[in-house]
Amino acid sequence: MPASLPVILVIDDERNTREGLQDAFSDKYQVLLANDALQGMETLKKRKVDIVLTDLRMPGMDGMAFTREVSRRENAPLIIMLTAYGSVQTAMEAVRAGAYDYLTKPVNLDDLEMMIDRGLEELAKRRRSQAHANAARPPEGIIGSSPVMRQLLEKAQQAAASRSTVLITGESGTGKELFAHALHAWSPRSKAPFVPVHCAALNENLLESELFGHERGAYTGADERVIGRFEKANRGTLFLDEIGEISLPTQVKLLRVLETRTLERVGGSTTIPVDVRLVAATNRDLKAMVKEGTFREDLYFRLNVVNLQLPPLREHPEDIPELLTHFLHSIAQDNGRDIHGFTQDAMNVLQAYRWPGNIRELRNCVERMVVMTRGNRLTVTDIPREIVDAFVLSPSPGKEEAPPPQPSPSPAEDAAPQPVSLDIRANELAAMKRALEQAGGNRTRAAEILGISRRTLQRRLLQHPELEAPPPQEE
Repeated sequence: MPASLPVILVIDDERNTREGLQDAFSDKYQVLLANDALQGMETLKKRKVDIVLTDLRMPGMDGMAFTREVSRRENAPLIIMLTAYGSVQTAMEAVRAGAYDYLTKPVNLDDLEMMIDRGLEELAKRRRSQAHANAARPPEGIIGSSPVMRQLLEKAQQAAASRSTVLITGESGTGKELFAHALHAWSPRSKAPFVPVHCAALNENLLESELFGHERGAYTGADERVIGRFEKANRGTLFLDEIGEISLPTQVKLLRVLETRTLERVGGSTTIPVDVRLVAATNRDLKAMVKEGTFREDLYFRLNVVNLQLPPLREHPEDIPELLTHFLHSIAQDNGRDIHGFTQDAMNVLQAYRWPGNIRELRNCVERMVVMTRGNRLTVTDIPREIVDAFVLSPSPGKEEAPPPQPSPSPAEDAAPQPVSLDIRANELAAMKRALEQAGGNRTRAAEILGISRRTLQRRLLQHPELEAPPPQEE
C-alpha cells in the first residue's frame, strides 16, 4: 500500500463497526484499528494519523475525554465523533471538546467519506499555515526587526533548506550560536540531533577524539570505545564554534571528512559513513589566517559555501529597545522581580552606548540592573557607571585647553552618575559632525573613527539633514 495515502484511525469497541469501516475505506486510506481509547492513544504515539473516527461511548475513557486530550496536542489529527446517541447537545459538546465534526450511527458511508475528505483538506490548510508560521517566526532568542536583521533571517532561512556548509562570522556576543540553532530548526534535519562543539575549549588531542571518536586502547586511558560528535550528529547538524582555533593537523582531518563524508575513529581502521550538515562559527578573520598560513585555504573554501556575517550591535541600534525589553522581562521573571520597564532617559543612554561586547554585554548589563535596583522601574541611576560615563561625549577635536580642575567628589557624589545630555539625536549629531571634521570630510575615515560601516554612516547622515558636513573628499 502506498505510504502517501492518508491515515485513518478507527476507535470503536464494536468489532463489526471497526472491521466494516476498514473494509469500506481501505482502498482509499490506510486504516488502523483500536478497540478502545487507550489503545488509540498508544497508536498515536507510534504513528502519524490524519483523521480519527472515534465512538462516543466506550469502556474506560470515552470518546469525549479522548477528544479533549488529543485535540490539545501539537499537530493533532482531526477527530470525527461517531455515536448512536445523537443529539444537538452532544454534537455541540463534541465540537467544544475539539472534534472536527460529528456523525450519528448507523453511519452513512457516503456522508462519512465526504466528511473525511473535507477534513483532509482542512488539515492540509492547517499544516501549510503552521509551516508558514514556523518559517516566518525567528527561533527563540533571536530578537530584532531592523532591516539588517530581517535580511539576515531571510538569508538564513534560504540557506537552511540546503545541506551546504555555512560559516557564521561576527564579533563575540553577536549571537552566532543562536543562528546555528536557527539553521538547524529551519532545516529538513530539524528532528535529528543538533550537536555543538566549542573548539577553543579543547586541546588538539581531545578535540580530535571529541570530533571523530576513538577505539578502546587508542591511547593511554582509552578504556572503551567512544562515539565522536560527527557520529552523534548523523543525519543532523554539527556546530563547530570558534573554528579558527583548531590546529593544522586537525584541519586536515576535518577537511577529509567533509570531502569524503566518511571518518575513522582515532586508533581504528574502519571507515564509517556520516551524513552531517556542518555549521561553523568564528570571530576571527579566517582570510587573514589563510595568508598567515595558520588556516588551510582549502578548508576555508569548504566551510565558506554560505556566509552569514552577523553585524555588531552598534550597526543596528534600532533593535536595542526590543532587546532591552526582552531581556528585562526574562531576567525579572527568573529573579522574581516586579519591574515594569525603563524610563525614557535610561533607554536613551542604553541605546546610545556602543556595546563593544554586543548582545551578550547588553544582556549582562540588564541582569546587573535588575538584580541591583531597588525600584520597580529601571532608571539612569541603575545603569552601570562605565556605560553612563561613555555616554558623555569627549570634547571636540582641536580644543586642547584643559578643563579647570574640579574638587574631588564626596563618596555620595561619586556613587551617583554625573548629569549627562540625554538627547540621543543631539549626541549622535555631534559625534558625526566631529568625526567628519576630524576626517576632513572623508566619510570612509569618519566611519572608521565612529567604529561603524560607511553604509551605516550614510544612512545616519540621511536622517540628519541639518548636519552641514564638509564636502566629501575623493576616496
